[in-house]
Amino acid sequence: MSSQQFKYSTNTILYPLLMVFSIWLVFWYQVRVDHGIKSFGIRPQKLEGLLGIFTSPFLHGDINHIYNNSFPLFVLSLALFYFYRKVAWKVILYGVLLSGFLTWLIASNGNHIGASGLIYVLVSFIFFKGVFAKHYRLIALSLMVIFLYGSMIWYVFPIKDGMSWEGHLGGLITGLVFALIFRKQVAKPERYKWEQPDYNEDDDPFMRHFDEDGNFIETVPEDNSETESELNINPTPKIKYIFKKEED
Repeated sequence: MSSQQFKYSTNTILYPLLMVFSIWLVFWYQVRVDHGIKSFGIRPQKLEGLLGIFTSPFLHGDINHIYNNSFPLFVLSLALFYFYRKVAWKVILYGVLLSGFLTWLIASNGNHIGASGLIYVLVSFIFFKGVFAKHYRLIALSLMVIFLYGSMIWYVFPIKDGMSWEGHLGGLITGLVFALIFRKQVAKPERYKWEQPDYNEDDDPFMRHFDEDGNFIETVPEDNSETESELNINPTPKIKYIFKKEED
């Protein structure tokens, strides 16, 4: 695996921090300035309710609601930007839109708010993407997500009053869809030259210096263009002994 595929950068932690900060900033405005903005959530099957697709992830019912969403949002988005940075923003932005639209489509009534829909997008995407990638690091990440947030699967069913199970289900479906769409964009192991399908030993300048039994053949390059350093061959060290007779 190339180390460049899983490379840390400042943005890896900066973007998740900004996302969490933004929902807390809106919550502060909601509590201190205008409590009425909480009504701008997703209102199913109503034309004006479509606006909530864009605003609902920033709105929360109370301090417990936003607190319970903040930590999973930070951890999962951190994993997303580290392991899947090339598609991270697509998953987040399109995930908010698609999961929100599914919520608007399948929910029966109510005012659906909170970042939990996006959290379910991230849980679903990271889990299924790791399974499809078949890379040990990504599979380990998928197992870790299941270990930490596997119990969330129960909340895609209507088992708790006042909880938007439709938003959770929409997020779960969206994450799976994106894992399938971005299935080809997976981390692939780095192959050496001799692992390539079209590799031919006869064309390898290094392998030409060995016979069929693997014995090194000493040859002198005709044009003196090949050196031992170019062939990655360590020269045989020369040891010189000097004898000095001790004087009486």
